[in-house]
Amino acid sequence: MRTTTGTVEESLLWSHPTLGLRLVVDGAGAVGLGAPDQDRTRLLPLVEVTATGHGRSWSGERFIDTAIGERLAYRGHDTVQDGDWEHTTIRLADPDTGLAAQVGLSTLPGAGILRTRVRLVNEGPVPLRLESVSTLTLGGIVDADGGLDGLTVHWADNDWLAECRWRQSPFRDENVPLSRAAHGHEGRGCFERYSQGSWSTGRHLPVAALTDGDGRAWLWQIESSAGWRFETGEREGAAYVALFGPDEVHHQWHHQLAPGAEFTTVPAVLVQAETGGLDAAFGELTDYRRLIRRDHADHATLPVIYNDYMNTLMGDPTTEKLLPLVAAAAAAGAEVFVIDAGWYDDDAQGWWDAVGAWEAAPRRFPGGIREVLDAIRRHGMTPGLWLEPEVVGVRSPLARTLPPEAFFRRGGVRVTEHGRHHLDLRHPAARAHLDQVVDRLVGEWGVGYLKLDYNINIGPGTESGPESAGAGLLGHHRAHLDWMGSLLDRHPRLVLENCGSGGLRMDYAQLAVAQLQSTSDQQDLLRYPPIAAAAATAVAPEQAAVWAYPQPGHTPDEIAFTLTGALLGRIHLSGFLDRMNDDQLGLVRSAIGVYKDIRPEIGEARPFWPLGLPAWEDAWIAQGLRGRTSTFLTVWRRGPGGGSRTLTVPHLRGVDLVPEVLHPGTADATARWDAAEGTLTVFLPRPDTAVLLRLGAAG
Repeated sequence: MRTTTGTVEESLLWSHPTLGLRLVVDGAGAVGLGAPDQDRTRLLPLVEVTATGHGRSWSGERFIDTAIGERLAYRGHDTVQDGDWEHTTIRLADPDTGLAAQVGLSTLPGAGILRTRVRLVNEGPVPLRLESVSTLTLGGIVDADGGLDGLTVHWADNDWLAECRWRQSPFRDENVPLSRAAHGHEGRGCFERYSQGSWSTGRHLPVAALTDGDGRAWLWQIESSAGWRFETGEREGAAYVALFGPDEVHHQWHHQLAPGAEFTTVPAVLVQAETGGLDAAFGELTDYRRLIRRDHADHATLPVIYNDYMNTLMGDPTTEKLLPLVAAAAAAGAEVFVIDAGWYDDDAQGWWDAVGAWEAAPRRFPGGIREVLDAIRRHGMTPGLWLEPEVVGVRSPLARTLPPEAFFRRGGVRVTEHGRHHLDLRHPAARAHLDQVVDRLVGEWGVGYLKLDYNINIGPGTESGPESAGAGLLGHHRAHLDWMGSLLDRHPRLVLENCGSGGLRMDYAQLAVAQLQSTSDQQDLLRYPPIAAAAATAVAPEQAAVWAYPQPGHTPDEIAFTLTGALLGRIHLSGFLDRMNDDQLGLVRSAIGVYKDIRPEIGEARPFWPLGLPAWEDAWIAQGLRGRTSTFLTVWRRGPGGGSRTLTVPHLRGVDLVPEVLHPGTADATARWDAAEGTLTVFLPRPDTAVLLRLGAAG
């Protein structure tokens, strides 16, 4: 198919009706991706590359309009089918440098999903020093005539104890109109977000979106633990999006590409929803996340996890303290019992800067830790342990016995952060050490669950030989993912929880391998609801570990509040259950019973937010799951104010249904459904209460 735009003849290479995108090549061989009705001049080069000596055609903060990108010319393309996936590879080449690019576009029929990745090969005679490479560029999303002023940009700030804080701003507030006709040039700036250091989500989530006033949404996710950046702005009078892995400016990343060598970018995905806004787009993204992750039984069984840490033992486990908790957790309905931090601590100076060997502390477990692990199994639960595998404390003997090359170094000096060194898992000695540890814990001790924590931000990375620090971090990151995969290959029933001081490494590079994600270290039960409600924007619900920490000193409402917030994700139960009276423990058992009843639907349900994504101080918060046969909805009320709130549930409009209170029975919660309007009015007469409802068809 050929079309003519102005004087430039175009050929259609690829299109996807559900996504509303097409890929075209012009007469000069330039390839661009964008909406079908957009002028070719508004499309970006399909791949944007900066390299030393090959910068941009217009200088500024943007990483688009690159010299190499503009020279990359079409060579050919092919499409192959792999099950339901359709994979198209576009081949490009730069005649000046000999750089060749293979752009992978992966789609599913009928789904608004586009996954991309770029492979570069240096076919030229001299090395190229890469400084940034795009994974996806998309131009001409919406033009000024078609509603650029009506766009909204959405992004999520992320911090320790304050994860998944979504914000939004009019596109025009972030990319103001510059009256290009008056001066003939594009702007130099853009709206951008990026990671910093080795906590991939220590500042923001690698997920963001554009929406318009007609219900359309463009949502993207970058899958990297080792540096990422996105930008969106105005170019040629239309909105564009460009997604990147690490780069030199923000991550101290450059990559020396020798003749014949290759480099592959981190993956990214674009989701487009024609109607339904962010809820519809996050539904598609949730389906996609389930498709790309490693298969594991945990995603279907969703066992209830008890962890001894949060607001309970706080890193001070002993046999004496654990055995009563084991019995109480089993009585409450837990199916996994995790001994968190401190089980290895036998050091009078503390364990933080002495970790690394991961041996049980005799002082804490006079009869050996296996006494406790055996007790967990006798109570019908799977034993789990906390581990921080990538670090070695500065006082650990391993800091002296492992070779210097097994650690992160910069400028020839071993990196130290918060009393720890960082292992480089590309080194065989580092990997062999961790393999021996895990094979002992799992193979000899019978541990079936490992919580893999990551409590330091080591900065830009490691320099091994001539490589840049950012390239070293990317190399370690890929080796770390390979190592986790190898653990599951050897121990298929092992469950891995990803944790980074809560949710500070919450990305789908990790979560395509790990089964669960810790969503936060937040200890205040009244601060957790916006995190719990928004967690499904970052993690599939069945992978989102949400703390529920009822205590014997809590009121019935407080016990119900902390438990209710975890019921649409993965319960991470904690608290001194062994000190509760029968009525209190009955409330815990009741919540766990509800969870076990509804969990078969969680792993296939799509999330939605009837009140919109929550703000940090919102008094009323609501998050739902749209399952096969039922819709589930959690509503929180924090603080004083009115005792009712009306929510809109569009997908149930016109359905005759009866709201059912699943949990708790202590909040005096009621709900009234208006089928004609598709609205639900929820009554919570007391502040700081919550309710889980099932919205099913009337019998």
